[in-house]
Amino acid sequence: MTTILITGANRGIGLEFATQYAADGAEVIACCRAPERAEALNALVGSARNVRVATLDVSDPKSVASLKNDLGDMPIDILINNAGVGGSRERARGIIDAEGWLRIFAVNSIAPVTMAAAFHDNLKAGRDKKLVTITSQLGSIAGAGGAYPYSASKAAVNSFMHGLSKEWARDGILVGIFHPGWVKTDMGGQSAPVTPAQSVTGLRAQIAELSAANSGSFRDYTGREIPW
Repeated sequence: MTTILITGANRGIGLEFATQYAADGAEVIACCRAPERAEALNALVGSARNVRVATLDVSDPKSVASLKNDLGDMPIDILINNAGVGGSRERARGIIDAEGWLRIFAVNSIAPVTMAAAFHDNLKAGRDKKLVTITSQLGSIAGAGGAYPYSASKAAVNSFMHGLSKEWARDGILVGIFHPGWVKTDMGGQSAPVTPAQSVTGLRAQIAELSAANSGSFRDYTGREIPW
């Protein structure tokens, strides 16, 4: 049975990942900060015995260490870094909210790397050995700019993950860096053209096709390559 760990699994894309993978029979470890308030996720657990909910604040190293301790040496086939925050649409001419920037970077940039480092050996012991980070096309420095804290945080995690794809190739670990599209979630808003089901169906196809040949590339949920 494929074992998949998903962060930010209580809603939106993360919840859809958990739902789809569980329906396919995978063992899903669905992580979120407050399981007691995750009504939709708990409903999924009630209908699917192969879903386990774990408490995790990805921005808290102690929380990550606690989850690692709980899982021990369990092999993980696919780790999906999905948790993220949007932040303000601050632009360069505005007053810099340093505390806000640090919070965005803690969740969007540093946390995925912390998760990767903590569960490196679990991934190495897995069958698929796939480390996936859900990023954004706004992290492309070839883009138009704007939403600077968020965009910069995604550019940073893209760089981190691209580097890991090179360093961890020797361990057979594949790294996926994926833009999910503009998705109709709490973050994306109701005017977004892509549903969570459409996005995750596409993302799962890209994850399935992840190989040594495309590890570390920056693509969207349809497979389109995005310029760095």
